Amino acid sequence: MKSKSVRIGSGAGYAGDRIDPAIELAEKGNIQYICFECLAERTIALAQLEKRDKPHRGYGQFLEARMEAMLPFCAERGLVMISNLGAANPSAALMKTLEIAERLDIRPLKIAAISGDDVLESLAAVNRPVWETGQPVKELVDSIISANAYLGVETILPALSEQCNVIITGRVADPSLYLAPMIYELGWSVDSWTHLGAGTAIAHLLECAAQVTGGYFVDPGKKDVPDLAHIGFPLAEIYQGGEGVITKVPGTGGAVSVPTCKEQLLYEVHDPSRYLTPDVMADFSQVTLTEIGVDRVMIRGASGSIRPDDLKVSLGIREGYIGEGEISYAGHGALKRARLSAEIVQERLKKRRISFRDMKTEIIGYNALLGSIADRVAVNPFEVRLRVAAKCDTMHDAEKVGEEVENLYLNGPAGPGGARKYVRPVIGIVSTSIPRDMVKTSMDIVELP
Repeated sequence: MKSKSVRIGSGAGYAGDRIDPAIELAEKGNIQYICFECLAERTIALAQLEKRDKPHRGYGQFLEARMEAMLPFCAERGLVMISNLGAANPSAALMKTLEIAERLDIRPLKIAAISGDDVLESLAAVNRPVWETGQPVKELVDSIISANAYLGVETILPALSEQCNVIITGRVADPSLYLAPMIYELGWSVDSWTHLGAGTAIAHLLECAAQVTGGYFVDPGKKDVPDLAHIGFPLAEIYQGGEGVITKVPGTGGAVSVPTCKEQLLYEVHDPSRYLTPDVMADFSQVTLTEIGVDRVMIRGASGSIRPDDLKVSLGIREGYIGEGEISYAGHGALKRARLSAEIVQERLKKRRISFRDMKTEIIGYNALLGSIADRVAVNPFEVRLRVAAKCDTMHDAEKVGEEVENLYLNGPAGPGGARKYVRPVIGIVSTSIPRDMVKTSMDIVELP
């Protein structure tokens, strides 16, 4: 007999998210599942690079700290943890988790790792176009760092059926992490599109953690939320019919309201009636949100239709280097001195024949965000910071950008300070697709009795 409801908490909304709200959820949230969404597009590309240098690495940031915090709850309370912390190397993440559990003597524990989202070797045979440019994928083969398909709930459900209480994945679509336990606990079919669309809407509200409890929402004096320093992460009560309640642990900071839920529901959604995931084409266009108590919002009305035939693939692409330099000016004439410094750097780079694809010169504190509008609306600032950045094909050229900014100390206007220079590789992200049947997944399980 399947459950009539399930309680799922959000443990993280991005790779570097806080850990203490997740611990609070595990301790006080009366939840059965906690999901950690820790994998942005560039995150997995960087993890692939790390894996190439260190084959035993390539898993998510803070995996060790998150496992040390959560494994006791998994072993002692039966909490199930689902996370894409496996990043580019779920198998290595599995072994690291096992190592932590053995070191801390945390048991019983059953850990699963799901692999198969890395489709780099399959792409050449498909040669689909890049969505953003129409360019054939084959033309990018020399610059591709990573190619990861967005997997869905069907990769997670077998681990739930095996009663695993820690499930580690690679690139799984964000809402799928949450939708899988809904399907498992509530007895939904994987082709019950209305249920899956409804569950995806709830999952979408949870997947960015504190964004639905007031984080990112706040605009002081207009949209105020209490006690952001102690903001609580959300949890959801989901019922068999597909409706759910978004809430948080009582006494934590932040707020769950219709406005916070509306903003998150529309976050990263281009067409609310056609929100594509690996599991369903979700339809949020008829959703209703109702406050039914303090920090309790009911969501109803989402539906869905048949899932796409193809899976989205995120490609990490090498795109050269960015060289940057920053330097500050304060006092009378600060803006004029910064502008003169920018002119000097541009002339120096031209004189040295430094090659770059693009350059941006901005004055932080004046036009870094406003751009040309600043000249119409901004006041004359008393302190500014010049930033010059250029995108170059080689590290050698990129290094010269910061050098010229630093040289302003003695070769530019009076009174500079706080110069910095740095170079970083550029990883671009583009998308394509791959037929679903070309993606083969596998699952490894270890158990500590």
